[in-house]
Amino acid sequence: MTDLLALSRAVIDEGVGADQVGPINRINHQLSEIRPGVAVVEAFSHCVLFATDDGLVAFDTSNPSGGSKVVEAVRRWSDARFNTVVYTHGHVDHVGGCGAFVADACAHGHHDIRVCGHENVAKRFDRYNMTNGYNQIINERQFGQFAKRGYGMAEADMAATRFLPETSPKPGTVYRDRLDLDVGGLKIELHHALGETDDHSWAWVPAHKAICAGDFFIWNFPNAGNPQKVQRYPLEWAGAMRAMASKGAELFLPAHGLPIDGAARIARVLNDVADALETLVRETVALMNQGARLNDIIHSVSIAKEVLAKPYLKPTYDEPEFVVRNIWRLYGGWYDGNPANLKPARESALAREIAALAGGANRLAARALELSGEDGRVACHLAELAVLAAPENKQAHAVRAQVFQARRDGESSLMAKGIFGYAANESKKRAE
Repeated sequence: MTDLLALSRAVIDEGVGADQVGPINRINHQLSEIRPGVAVVEAFSHCVLFATDDGLVAFDTSNPSGGSKVVEAVRRWSDARFNTVVYTHGHVDHVGGCGAFVADACAHGHHDIRVCGHENVAKRFDRYNMTNGYNQIINERQFGQFAKRGYGMAEADMAATRFLPETSPKPGTVYRDRLDLDVGGLKIELHHALGETDDHSWAWVPAHKAICAGDFFIWNFPNAGNPQKVQRYPLEWAGAMRAMASKGAELFLPAHGLPIDGAARIARVLNDVADALETLVRETVALMNQGARLNDIIHSVSIAKEVLAKPYLKPTYDEPEFVVRNIWRLYGGWYDGNPANLKPARESALAREIAALAGGANRLAARALELSGEDGRVACHLAELAVLAAPENKQAHAVRAQVFQARRDGESSLMAKGIFGYAANESKKRAE
């Protein structure tokens, strides 16, 4: 059994890299007992387990394809019934596997399994069902180029007809601000806080001096700016990290990545994340108050390289630039300060005019290719204009594919890679 705490100590304290310890976010469906009565199953979203005198408490259930594998791993560790499942929040990689937990409970004659979560989880489920097609599309766009490499959502998940499985029940036990549970003598405090979502819970388990953090901590830069998802709350997120840091926890159990031990180590990590989020909010709002446009702000506000170099703040999933956009959206709405964008022309009409001025779509595409290695941002604009001006132009699509693929390969965050890669794939097909 891998010593996950030793791995996290090596990464945080000694700077040991993934080339030596392997991936920090591991998806192997293996259970590791962290201490007696506490275990973690490493999955797309981990399942954190606590043994009690009246069965098991499970925090999160992984995604639809992982739920049964998680249950199998648990059963090799304990035959105790599933008493309570806690959704830290309603993202599918946390709730999608719940059907396997319910099925296991029913198979053993326990039809009273309790599912807990914040009151907004049910509203999220309703929204997922209303926007089922959109969620399928954006997840394919975000993870598509990674699926065959095992990075991100499994192909079976992307091909599912329902984004949220019907077998994932809404929470039957809900709360608004705080919920105190007592399961088989184990006391658990559930605390609500805005962060990546509006339905997020983190838990304090006093007997183990442990925190279950869900996605408040993901061993990457905080996912507070996802460009394809609903509003995030970076300042409130920072507040939640400060609240967790104040608990003096000796065991920290996130839903992605390695668990962490040691009160000082945990507090340092949580406060570092809070500092980064607060910096982005402070600097973005300051420029907003000066009347700056969004475009000026995203090119002005940044996080110091030495901060982003920390192993738990690397921008390999989300990134600060996207968080800045979400801060603007939260405090300033959707108008970006450019009056031409208030009621814009059709993109295709604008593209045709610019192409005509430049001497044709092929000229735009040629210039995009020239700039690709020098200024990828401008190159992408020109490549996009070229195909908008001439949608059937195979030469323009070939250039667009090349420009966006180069851009994708030069990015660090999965979100940027996913969107740029999706654009490249679109044009590769159109250029054939």
